[in-house]
Amino acid sequence: MRLSLSVRVAESFSNKRVGAIPLQELAPLARNAGYEALCMRASVCGVQHDRDEVATVRAHATAHDLAISMVTADFDVPENKEAGPRSLRDITPSLDLAEALGSDLIRVCLKTEEDIKEAASAADEAAERGIRLAHQSHTRSLFETVEGSVETLKRIDRKNFGIIYEPANLAICGQTYGAETLRAFEPYLFNVYLQNHVPEHNGDLVMNTWTLGDVPSRHYPLDSGQGIDFDAVFGGLHDIGYDGWVTLHHAFAGQLPPDEAARASADFLKQFTSG
Repeated sequence: MRLSLSVRVAESFSNKRVGAIPLQELAPLARNAGYEALCMRASVCGVQHDRDEVATVRAHATAHDLAISMVTADFDVPENKEAGPRSLRDITPSLDLAEALGSDLIRVCLKTEEDIKEAASAADEAAERGIRLAHQSHTRSLFETVEGSVETLKRIDRKNFGIIYEPANLAICGQTYGAETLRAFEPYLFNVYLQNHVPEHNGDLVMNTWTLGDVPSRHYPLDSGQGIDFDAVFGGLHDIGYDGWVTLHHAFAGQLPPDEAARASADFLKQFTSG
């Protein structure tokens, strides 16, 4: 398994449109902490940027020997509102961006029955360019539950459409996320996102879900020993032989400066991913 750092570490939890530190600072920070890739989001580089700006972003990553593990090409997808699936109707700009950044994986969003057909069509266009599409385990989407995720993937029925396993969102929706879940996801597993954000009575952040309604929750540092059972997560990943990207996707929301958070999280994750 290889470590990737999402540029989300430099975003606030509530505002996904603005990065806190520029890429020319984030890239060397990531490399020095032991990450091998950046997971790109529109707060740093998206479909709203022109060709020269995209080329500059790729040059910064390349200069620090960082791949681009995945692209979230617009703001609609991570904001997860009604417009989230809009890119499925016109996937070409997202494909152009991923290709320009040298990535073969794009995160998308599905919310309705109609989106399933659009996802299959978008995947067909992506396949022509050797690019894959994936949906994160996420609240208020067709990928809230394990069963719903697998059913949706089967209905899309494209080899280049898969899932981004993310245990925190599964936990918030009342789902199990250990070995059994990973075995169910194995045929479709394209990426792993990790954050330590869990349901907790009297938690300070209320998450809205379709499955359970409003769920109080709390963020913990990855290495706190509280929250997500990372032994179960990595035990399940090792059981299925997963050897792809493991991406730190945690919004630290002022708990730690991004450089300290990225370094501490990498040190914590290496005990699971090394060897």
